[in-house]
Amino acid sequence: MTAPADDVDRIVDAWQRERPDLDFAPLHVLSRLGRIARHLDRARKAAFAVSGLESWEFDVLAALRRAGTPYELSPTSLLRQTMVSSGTMTNRIDRLATRGLVERRTDPNDGRGIIVRMTAQGTERVDRAIAELVVAEAGLLSGLGRAEQEKLAALLRTLGAGFDGTV
Repeated sequence: MTAPADDVDRIVDAWQRERPDLDFAPLHVLSRLGRIARHLDRARKAAFAVSGLESWEFDVLAALRRAGTPYELSPTSLLRQTMVSSGTMTNRIDRLATRGLVERRTDPNDGRGIIVRMTAQGTERVDRAIAELVVAEAGLLSGLGRAEQEKLAALLRTLGAGFDGTV
C-alpha cells in the first residue's frame, strides 16, 4: 500500500515541472529525512525539558551514563563521543559542574589529567530524560510496524555508514 502524496511529493513535482533536466530522486529521501529530523529535534527537546536538561547537557550526561559505573570519562573521550571541540567540551563540563550534574576528579593514572564523573543528580536527570526520550521516539515511529522499523534502521545504517566519525 502506497502512502498518499505529501508536501515533499508536491515540491518535487513542481521542481520536476520547472527543471525536467535534473534528477530530483534524492529529494524524495533527504527532504523527508530533514522534515522528520525537525520533528525529532522538537520531541527530544521536550523529552529533555522534563528533566530540566538542554540537548547538549543530555549528550554529555548520556555519554557518561553509557560508560557504566562509576559513570566517568576523560574530557577527550567525552569530546570524541559528542563530536565537539575541546574548548566547547571544557565549557560544557564547567556548566554541568556548576549545576551539580558532574564533578571533576584528578585522573588516578595521570595526576596532570582530570576525569569527569557524573553525580547522583546527573544520573537521575539523564535516566529520566532517556525514559522520556524512548517514549517520544516510539511515538514518532508509531506509523510503522516493528519489521518496517527494522528495515528502515538497516537502510539508514547503510546510508550513514560513510558518515560515522565525521562531523
